[in-house]
Amino acid sequence: VSPEQAYESARLVALAILGSLKRELGDLDRVTAWLRVFGMINSAPDFTRQPAVINGFSDVILSVYGETAGAHARSAVGMASLPFSIPVEIEAEVEIDG
Repeated sequence: VSPEQAYESARLVALAILGSLKRELGDLDRVTAWLRVFGMINSAPDFTRQPAVINGFSDVILSVYGETAGAHARSAVGMASLPFSIPVEIEAEVEIDG
């Protein structure tokens, strides 16, 4: 997987998380803030561009929620492997209204 493909994978994870939130909450406007994002990248020991990969996730969130609600604390770490050999796994914490 190239860094560009991994970036796209992170974008797809963002869309999947947004879809899950919409299903559970009924309305994405109930998300008032993105608090924390923890990105795990399946990468070789010498790969050091993990933050650039997770930019794919952050770019989607910032485009949907803007700088105020979309800004978030973030970690991006390399992993020796991930389940089912997926390229990217992301945990996110959001603040929900009501």
